[in-house]
This record gives sequence, structure tokens and C-alpha cells, in this order.
Amino acid sequence: MQFYETYKDNEFLSTLLREISWSNNLLVMSRAKNDEERLFYIKLAIEEKHSFRELERQFDAMRFERKTIREKKSTNLPVKQEIKNQFLDSYVLDFLNLPESHNESTLQKAIITNMKNFLLEIGKDFSFISEQFRVQVGKSDFFIDLLFYHRGLSCMVAFELKTTSFKPEYIGKMNFYLEALDRDHKKDNENPSVGIILCADKDDEVVEYAIQRNLSPVLVAEYTAKLPDKKLLQNKLRELTELSNITSLPPGN
Repeated sequence: MQFYETYKDNEFLSTLLREISWSNNLLVMSRAKNDEERLFYIKLAIEEKHSFRELERQFDAMRFERKTIREKKSTNLPVKQEIKNQFLDSYVLDFLNLPESHNESTLQKAIITNMKNFLLEIGKDFSFISEQFRVQVGKSDFFIDLLFYHRGLSCMVAFELKTTSFKPEYIGKMNFYLEALDRDHKKDNENPSVGIILCADKDDEVVEYAIQRNLSPVLVAEYTAKLPDKKLLQNKLRELTELSNITSLPPGN
């Protein structure tokens, strides 16, 4: 039975491999460590239509490990699974060439200048709408750092950029933006807007406490301005996997 399942999995992988270019085929087979990782990158290449260079960067940026970490960490977040599936826990923005010390304005300008690469990192289902998108509430004007539209979710996605560690008060500001978008800009056929607070760093426990009772679809992610340390990320994934295995054991084991 185990042999049959393995054969079926390999047959499925072979079928998918025929849907990507030969160069991507070789890249996946040489760099992926197991069938789960191979399947992930094959599907990614097909869905995102990645070129060889683009797919190679996803390996360098450890997309598989980052997505797996997000899946293992997000079980207690009060956001629909279909929304969580579209976002990562961390984003690698090495292509921005940011100085070690930078502010939010510098970060935003670098993203705008490198929008093509930013869209490759967050996903090709995103369409850029505007920077500093103005929402008017009462007699006051407020500005959303970056506004996108997500075709798969059929909704607007607001990005708030922070070059500091996450703070709970950021949630209130994002909720305000989402309310303004949904009241004044959302079309009848669109779903409620989603908010992403992109920070330089975050404490997962603080994030969970901050959004546990939040009713709006808000997620918090962190960014790094350089490629991740491979060993650190793999160790983090291993720790989360071991913890997940322990918590999933039945009582008494």
C-alpha cells in the first residue's frame, strides 16, 4: 500500500513537471529536498508563471520554509483560512537594497520603484492601485501607505508599513482604514477589505493578543531587507514542527 501511494505521488509530480519549462524542471529536481517541497515549487511555478530566474529567487528566499512556518503559526488567528492562505508570515525584500537604517518613507519609495519585484514576492494575484491612497472621513484626510486589489479574494488590500517592531495600537489604525475603504470605496460585488501591517519585527504572542478579538481581517507580517539565514529558518521550522507534533498527541501519550 505504501509503495502504491508513493508511486501515485511520483506519477502526479511527473505530470505537473511537464507543465513547467525544462530549466525550471531541473531547478526543482536539483534544489528541492523532498516530494512535498518539489510539489510546492512546481505548483508555485505553474500558478505564478515564474521564469527560471524568478523561481530560483524563490528558492534563495526560502519560500517553502516561510510558507510552512506561517501555516504552523497562524492557527490561533481569527482570520478566515482562505485569506490566511494568500499571505506569508514574513517577506524577503532584499531587492529593495535598503540601507540598514531606513524610515517608512524610504521603504515605501523603494517598494514603488521596485513594484514588479514586490509583486513577485507577495503574489501575482495582486494588482497595485495606489500609494498614499486618500480616504476622507468627516473633514479630515487620511492616507493608506499602499493599496492593492487581490483578484483571488476579490477585495482591496491595504498595506501599512512600519520600520519598527509591531505595536498593538497599529491594529486600531488599520481597522479605521478598512472601515473607510468598505464604506466609501468598496463595490457591491467585492468582499470586505483586508489589512496587512508590515513591520520590521514582531512578537507572535503580542500579535495574537492584539488581534484575537479583532473582527476585521487584519494580518501582521514582518519583512527583512536581506535573504534569510538558511540555518536559522530551518531550525525555526523544525522547532515549530516538533511543537506541533507534541500538541497533536492524544492525552496520556
